[in-house]
Amino acid sequence: MDKTNALRAGALAAGTTLMMLLMTSPALALTRDDGDDPGTGLSVVETLGLYVVAPIALFLAITGLVMVLDKSHKKKDTTSSNIRIKAADTQAEIKA
Repeated sequence: MDKTNALRAGALAAGTTLMMLLMTSPALALTRDDGDDPGTGLSVVETLGLYVVAPIALFLAITGLVMVLDKSHKKKDTTSSNIRIKAADTQAEIKA
C-alpha cells in the first residue's frame, strides 16, 4: 500500500471515529430531555432472565426442533459400502 492510500485510510478511520463520538454525545447527557418518561429499571433476576436465560432457552428449543424433525437419518446409504457381493464360486469359474 502506498503512502497516499495509507493516509486516505487513516483519515477515513479517524473521521469515522470522530463522527461516532459526536453522535453518541447525547447519550451521555446528564439532563433529561422534554418528553422523557423512563420506566423503572430491571432487577438482576429480570436482567439475567431476559439476556441470558431467554436466549439459551430459544437456542435449545430450536436445536431440539431441528433434531426431532430431521429426516436425514431415514435415508438409506447408497454408497458402495453397503453393497454385498457374494464371492463367485471358484470351481464354477474354473470349469467355465
